[in-house]
Amino acid sequence: MFRQNHDEVRTAVSEAYGRAISKPSSGGCCTGTVEESTLVKLAGYGSSELEALPPEVAGSSFGCGNPLAFSEVQKGDVVLDLGSGAGLDLLVAARKVGPEGRAIGIDMTDEMIAKGRENIAAAGLKNAEVRGGIIEDLPVESSSVDWVISNCVINLSPEKDRVFAEIARVLKPGGRMRVSDIVAEDLPDWVRNDEALYSACVAGAVSEQEYVEGLRAAGLEDVEVRERLVYDESQLGGLAGCTPKGAGEGTHGSGSLAGKVWSALIYGRKPW
Repeated sequence: MFRQNHDEVRTAVSEAYGRAISKPSSGGCCTGTVEESTLVKLAGYGSSELEALPPEVAGSSFGCGNPLAFSEVQKGDVVLDLGSGAGLDLLVAARKVGPEGRAIGIDMTDEMIAKGRENIAAAGLKNAEVRGGIIEDLPVESSSVDWVISNCVINLSPEKDRVFAEIARVLKPGGRMRVSDIVAEDLPDWVRNDEALYSACVAGAVSEQEYVEGLRAAGLEDVEVRERLVYDESQLGGLAGCTPKGAGEGTHGSGSLAGKVWSALIYGRKPW
């Protein structure tokens, strides 16, 4: 890892996303804009979902999937979004649960929190909120949410086991999680040690097996990968230009990572 201190890792990631949200048209840390990024076009958002939201929300998305696509979220549910950012998934969730439900976002980046709250107000939703905090120590009561969702965020955590434990803590008995995230296999050292690639959701990604085992160790059941999108060379290039400056193809560059990095939709449930 490019940093050994966990707080330094979080600070570097927060700064990267703070810069990205101020210039969304130039592309994000995980993806570019919804209109421009190949990855987001493949993420599974329906046009009706995006059309119902303020245009600036879709244009500030940095996700790698749609954790709410075809989900079983019901009216009246409480949904918690880890790393809610500008609020795309948070607002989609708020509309799904209706006024009798609630959507809560957590983010550690001041610029993202401000943008998320701005977009909630622009959407006119009264059942959504954003709280400042880190996903390793959620400002949320235990056993209080029906669903945990997250979109390309947990890979950025330097303490994923703590995140998995927090997911299990805040879910109600029988509560479920649907997380879209980046996983990776056999990444070379030059990737793991690159700070820009960490914030681009690549260098910090664990394997699919580690992810699933981590959630099971935290106490979740029925953990499974329900969908996969394995990135080819062109799609990897959409991860905010994930090739480091000066790196060539072959030994270095996005081409050498093709087939080693993918987006996974991961499901789990807290026991009754």
